[in-house]
Amino acid sequence: MTSIRLVRDDLRPPGPPPRKHLLSVSDLTSDDVQRLLGTARTFESALDREVKKLPTLKGRLVVNLFYESSTRTSSSFELAAKRLSADTLMVKSAGSSVDKGESLKDTAQTLGAYDPDVIVIRHPQIGAPQLVARVTAAHVVNAGDGKHQHPTQALLDLYTMQQELGRLEGLHVAVVGDVLHSRVARSNIHLLGKFGCHFSLCGPAMWVPRELENIAPGTAIRRVYKIEEAVEGADVIIMLRVQTERQHEASISANDYIHGYQLNAERLKRAKPDALVLHPGPMNRGIEITPEVADGPQSCVLEQVTNGVAVRMAILYLLTAGEVEGGAAHPATQAVPGTPAAHNRRATDRSAEQPVSKGKDS
Repeated sequence: MTSIRLVRDDLRPPGPPPRKHLLSVSDLTSDDVQRLLGTARTFESALDREVKKLPTLKGRLVVNLFYESSTRTSSSFELAAKRLSADTLMVKSAGSSVDKGESLKDTAQTLGAYDPDVIVIRHPQIGAPQLVARVTAAHVVNAGDGKHQHPTQALLDLYTMQQELGRLEGLHVAVVGDVLHSRVARSNIHLLGKFGCHFSLCGPAMWVPRELENIAPGTAIRRVYKIEEAVEGADVIIMLRVQTERQHEASISANDYIHGYQLNAERLKRAKPDALVLHPGPMNRGIEITPEVADGPQSCVLEQVTNGVAVRMAILYLLTAGEVEGGAAHPATQAVPGTPAAHNRRATDRSAEQPVSKGKDS
């Protein structure tokens, strides 16, 4: 089997094989996604072991370059790299040379001088990951660029949906909240649309403009302004926070937002009985979602966090090591002496899980 295609830097002159990056879900084919998810499932089984660390990327260097606040994404990438035995370097803009006026290009080239294998970048400007891919020799992963894309969040959301519902084709996905400024919404629409999902986008009119109906040609997208209509018969509900840091237009009051768009238990009843509730975080409890729903049996927020590690392990592995040639066993399937398998997390009834804790950012 060939390695995952992802997006290649095909403009380089003849010589070494083109680098592979993950910059946008639009660059992924359905086969790419299925290969990645299959690899993630293999790594997930490895994470059930008592000793979870694998030697797969020993000696590799993964740099996490974050210009925006993050808890889930940054910790997930760091943990994924460490689970694969890679060396990690976390660089945040606060307290770095960025505070002294250093440009992204200069920062990227400085980090590139350390010869990293992968640079994971989050940046408030659209196109920042593409710039890093041009000026360094590393594989680049987009961990969120402005309101443009968040590919790994969409992949872990898709993985969660497939694990919990057993299918993707034909699912009705309701996306509720500040859709206009959400890179998570855009990435999910582009990615899930490849698998036949259709969408109801819901929020205040200024955050669900008409042009959103056409952001993914061939994907069925409708706009509605009542949450009751959006979640009616939904298989999946993705709740979004209000992204005040990206807004330039007038907002609405918290009370008006709660009244019109908060997901509570009564509104959730309009969805299918087995509908999933997803949230990329951070959750503003009591604003876009009630604690009762956030901690309820249909909430998959913790599953998203757990699945994110396996999905990001798969991404790091496929970008760097690729698939094992010659029919050799995948590194995650190799037995580790003295490490009996732990109980499967999915054997635990979700209704018995601990409440979801607050986080800072996804």
